[in-house]
Amino acid sequence: MSQNEGIQLVNLDESGVDIAFREDVLAGLSQSQKALPARWLYDDAGSQLFEDITQVEEYYPTRCETEILSSRGAEFAEQIGKGRAVVEFGSGSSVKTPLLLNAIEPGAYVPLDIAGDFLRAAAAELSAKFPGLPVYPVEADFMKRVELPDAVKSKPKLGFFPGSTIGNMVPRTSVDLLRSMRETLGDNAKLLIGMDLIKDTEVLEAAYDDAAGVTAQFNLNLLRRINRELDGTIPVEQFHHEARWNDTFARIEMHAVADADMEFSVADRPFAMQAGETIHTENSHKFDVRSSNTLLLAGHWTPCARWTDAQGRFSVILAEATIARAAP
Repeated sequence: MSQNEGIQLVNLDESGVDIAFREDVLAGLSQSQKALPARWLYDDAGSQLFEDITQVEEYYPTRCETEILSSRGAEFAEQIGKGRAVVEFGSGSSVKTPLLLNAIEPGAYVPLDIAGDFLRAAAAELSAKFPGLPVYPVEADFMKRVELPDAVKSKPKLGFFPGSTIGNMVPRTSVDLLRSMRETLGDNAKLLIGMDLIKDTEVLEAAYDDAAGVTAQFNLNLLRRINRELDGTIPVEQFHHEARWNDTFARIEMHAVADADMEFSVADRPFAMQAGETIHTENSHKFDVRSSNTLLLAGHWTPCARWTDAQGRFSVILAEATIARAAP
């Protein structure tokens, strides 16, 4: 296998349907509050739409995180060291990932993503920018432990999880993911992770409901994906996008709201919705210092350094793999 060919670890049935996608959609649409895991927003079209979201004026996280990665390179290099295999959970950002790779002189780069075409395109782009860097894309569901390529198994690892994607999950799932990252990366690993911070409701809601409607298209693309991949008959044109702040859980929620009573099917299963009923498609939890530390510790990572942008809107945290202890 050439280093850019990649490894495919997605489970498909005999007709080519992603089994986990179908199971999650059918289970989620069967609930009283219909809900779908946010990771399924990121097919190839969804991944491109998210890249578009990062360019809209209202969406501050990418600008804030890029500011941190641009200005703190020397500190990253000192804290992380040279020669680590950078394992990025999600296809590499064309802006943020090169900033990190330039700062720390890595020994290899391993992007993990479930969207294969987007993954391979991102890997090829990084290979062109860093011609001497071995790149090993792995197509996989990184919510579970991933078997890394043999070429990087002996190298010390740095997990890279930018963009506050950890905030898309409920706390239980976030902890599960952090623990699976710990298993994937092994002992002596480090993790560089982005976490968005709590701020004014108006700023948060605008960031997830931009005036140009890009986030709305991103949200509704999931319904189009269901129709395309699971033989769905969802009337997408009868839904609209809504972002709302839930203060109890410190999160922005994205919903696809039904504008009329309807019936539809997915994978030959019938469903019905009433006007005003919603499909809850994404959470984006926001953190403070205590809640971010607690989450990382529960996931078997010990925070060791933290950076914020000049306005204090966003944080990037470096954590070390926690060594198991028999007592407090």
